[in-house]
Amino acid sequence: MVRLCSWGSRSSDWWENGPLPRAVAGAGDSGAGGRRRGGGRDWPAAEGAASRREALRTAMAAPRDRVAHLLRQLQRAACQCPSHSHTYSQAPGLSPSGKTTDYAFEMAVSNIRYGAGVTKEVGMDLQNMGAKNVCLMTDKNLSQLPPVQTVMDSFVKNGINFKVYDNVRVEPTDRSFMEAIEFARRGAFDAYVAMGGGSTIDTCKAANLYASSPDSDFLDYVNAPIGKGKPVTVPLKPLIAVPTTSGTGSETTGVAIFDYERLKVKTGIASRAIKPTLGLIDPLHTLYMPERVIANSGFDVLCHALESYTALPYHMRSPCPGNPITRPAYQGGNPISDIWAVHALRIVAKYLKRAVRNPDDLEARSNMHLASAFAGIGFGNAGVHLCHGMSYPISGLVKTYKAKDYNVDHPLVPHGLSVVLTSPAVFTFTAQMSPEHHLEMAEILGADTRTARIPDAGPVLADTLRKFLFDLDVDDGLAAIGYSKADIPALVKGTLPQERVTKLAPRPQSEEDLSALFEASMKLY
Repeated sequence: MVRLCSWGSRSSDWWENGPLPRAVAGAGDSGAGGRRRGGGRDWPAAEGAASRREALRTAMAAPRDRVAHLLRQLQRAACQCPSHSHTYSQAPGLSPSGKTTDYAFEMAVSNIRYGAGVTKEVGMDLQNMGAKNVCLMTDKNLSQLPPVQTVMDSFVKNGINFKVYDNVRVEPTDRSFMEAIEFARRGAFDAYVAMGGGSTIDTCKAANLYASSPDSDFLDYVNAPIGKGKPVTVPLKPLIAVPTTSGTGSETTGVAIFDYERLKVKTGIASRAIKPTLGLIDPLHTLYMPERVIANSGFDVLCHALESYTALPYHMRSPCPGNPITRPAYQGGNPISDIWAVHALRIVAKYLKRAVRNPDDLEARSNMHLASAFAGIGFGNAGVHLCHGMSYPISGLVKTYKAKDYNVDHPLVPHGLSVVLTSPAVFTFTAQMSPEHHLEMAEILGADTRTARIPDAGPVLADTLRKFLFDLDVDDGLAAIGYSKADIPALVKGTLPQERVTKLAPRPQSEEDLSALFEASMKLY
């Protein structure tokens, strides 16, 4: 059968498997509205086709205008409560603009190898790939520590020729990306190894991409509206990522984030084509992470899980891609990403405080290293939304704040901190769209939700997050890192270009809404 993105004369598969309004769903369907439960959401059901055909046999035989009239009548009869109605879903398969919403999702993830000491295998992996000239990317701090020496020893042992680039900037910029790109182009490398946190892995992704596409302008692949957002069609070289922090999950994703200095906002490149070939997740590296680095990295994992689990469902995102290559990496919530997000959140709830408070707790730090990858698989295929969208100007407009335990020569709001400071306000705002999800997340994080009512979902999760952050000595809101109400217009302006993520929020937001969210985040406790 042929599935079309819009219904028409060849839409029989839609009638069999597409979502029906409640007024039509019969006893043969697997739940209210002809949907079934999957990963905590209601996903379009694949079963019940026979009863659907019977229920709509007459409608299918009717003229097209009568069918359209019937659908409009059924839509008006459907449940209009916040949990089941949605501003993005005015009729089955159609967005308010008339463009079709998506009907499919795709899972893409790097190969992952986990184990204490697994870094020693990197030389053999490169040898197996036939690599002759390898670029090792890291930063100046890490280049002096044992993990990088372990990688170089493995190179030497396995006869791998390599050059080191250690000028990666923590929280990279377009300028630092371009410096790494120039190094990669001059080196003519046939493989890359990125060793470090998300900044290093993202920098290496960009270097690999633009060295493989030497005629491209820098903005060609940068996300719209700042860049052109062109799909990546060139073949890239193998890239092995060896994460040393437990936050970004960059070893699993096709995303590279940087500060665009001219606009003072973060943006990035998002394409499945740039994801690493292999991620080597070695928990021994986490023992070198200072307290605030492990905390802020963990907050990134926390928000990756929370945001991807509450993201707009994939079948409500528009437009429907005309070609699979244009389906975004951040494609909306889906039943597979939900599983990874919830599992990562459970690990964060159990182990993050232990990992922060005891640098020698290898069990806790090992589990947080895995949680980072798990959440990366989830959000890398579903997306994030407001916490991340609002975090980019928070980081980009930093004034004088320098985070503890970060050895850098410039003002810095660590990414995980910039993300988590708005989380109580954000989830208060989004809770009305999926209150059950918000209560489930609050319960995982330790809240007693047995007597909680649906309207209390937002405040319950927000209060749970505030307690969690207070216990981990997080700064008391945006005011504590140098912002005031006078900065809110600039923060809102910096959020507006982040449509790639903000449009995945389950609840649409106006500029006034964003202003209110920033104001509510000025003080947490």
